[in-house]
Amino acid sequence: MDAGLAERTRPVLEALIRADVPTALMAKDPGVWGPSARPEAAGRLGWVDAAIPDPDLPGAVRALRERVTGLDRLVLVGIGGSSLAAEVVADAFGHELTVLDTTDCDQVAAVLRGPLDRTLIVVASKSGETVETRTVYEVLWGAMSRAHGAAAAAGHFVAVTDPGSVLGRSAAERGFPAFVADPTVGGRFSALTAFGLVPAGLLGADVAALGQDTAQLARPLGRPGENPGLLLGAALGAAALDGRDKLYLRPAQGFAPLFGAWAEQLVAESTGKDGRGILPVVDAALPERPGSDTVTGLVAGSPASPAPDADIRTYGSLGSQFLLWEYATAVAGRVLGINPFDQPNVQEAKDKTQAILAGRGSGAGLSGPDVRTFTEGAVEVGIDELSDRTLSGAGTLRDIMNGLATLLGPDGYLAVTAYLNRYEDAEVAALRELLARRTGRAVTFGWGPRYLHSSGQYHKGGPQHGVFLMITGEVEDDIPVPGSAHTLATIQRAQARGDLEILRGRGRPVVRIHLKERREGIRRLLQALTASGTERAEASR
Repeated sequence: MDAGLAERTRPVLEALIRADVPTALMAKDPGVWGPSARPEAAGRLGWVDAAIPDPDLPGAVRALRERVTGLDRLVLVGIGGSSLAAEVVADAFGHELTVLDTTDCDQVAAVLRGPLDRTLIVVASKSGETVETRTVYEVLWGAMSRAHGAAAAAGHFVAVTDPGSVLGRSAAERGFPAFVADPTVGGRFSALTAFGLVPAGLLGADVAALGQDTAQLARPLGRPGENPGLLLGAALGAAALDGRDKLYLRPAQGFAPLFGAWAEQLVAESTGKDGRGILPVVDAALPERPGSDTVTGLVAGSPASPAPDADIRTYGSLGSQFLLWEYATAVAGRVLGINPFDQPNVQEAKDKTQAILAGRGSGAGLSGPDVRTFTEGAVEVGIDELSDRTLSGAGTLRDIMNGLATLLGPDGYLAVTAYLNRYEDAEVAALRELLARRTGRAVTFGWGPRYLHSSGQYHKGGPQHGVFLMITGEVEDDIPVPGSAHTLATIQRAQARGDLEILRGRGRPVVRIHLKERREGIRRLLQALTASGTERAEASR
């Protein structure tokens, strides 16, 4: 830890020790976060027990794997905490896992075009009522039933859910197995439960190995001294209180490459509320000259791991890092004076989506309160009134990309959100690095609608400093949802429009981009940024 951050952290750490927070937290005392958080926290502290994972779970997963021999393509249907840790674990163990954490027709269609006869589908949801998971599950169940019959389709499905859930009842009615998770563990704190372990275990990963170090780590987490989780949480909270609320976090070379996406949800959704919070900036190079609002962090397997300098470094196995960051995030919530276990603005986005669907049905569009639009090739641009005050002269994509930096305030960040296919449209994620270079500021990138369950909470509940570039794409072949009046494209449009309206309603600048043809539109976007950067570099010589 750098000297300045260590000095700022010291009094925060001492206050936590005086309040006996380590003992109270490991005893699952819901009063750690104050009286207003007590009711929610009381039912969300089961992750403390998950420090010692269920010893029977690996064996149950192995037994099921032996029964589904021949199903060598695994698809995980789930979003947020129901899929992020599982994807990290599968990737870290070298296994291919296809994740449908989306309502994007192209991404779902790609799965439907694959070999369904060799596909095992894990449907993961605490409730079974999350719109993305529920609708995609019904689409896949319908496709599998048409291909093989309902009885045989059951052999291709597995559920991970809470006891008594809608999903659990559906699994029982349709005749496929369900792994029941601890209902007192919130989704983003569920890495070491069935949600994080079952999918990778079904692929053959040694998930029992993840728990080997967590029990050892759990012992010091209850002590005031030499407690790495307490120190990390105190440092994260102290930095944010000191204005260093942009956390650049990345894994060291050789450590779980996808860890950042899981940590992003954990930290952003837990802390981003009441106008406070910590904004993770992941999958990005650590800045050579960090700004005054920045703290840098590295996650590594051991101190010997090759890695650049960072303000904060954490070491340990993947399982112990999951536990360490869950604990530290809970501690940071105490330091910031917020409830780390609720997500009021995630629910706000869900409610907005449902309202749009109920009021407009299949006609839900995306134009919203644009005051100006223009089209350049395959790209349509929509600009709100607030953005247009600064971008009034911007009439080309290049102008827009140049102008985004002017919308940022002194503490601002730019968030790129893309309602696209994160596999086939992956190239669009290059916008994050290009815009970071262009603006010199913190830039995040999130796939929609997944980010609504992650950084979306911070966007709406955290410090209101964000500027947003929202990207949607044309759908060539829509997919109906069995038992619903809506299609996947209708739902996706409603989710994007709902977030657009909420952000603009908070007075945040949102520039809307719609790709009339996805590949060509992405090419034009990247070209506009590259061109603007090149011209500026030449002009400065």
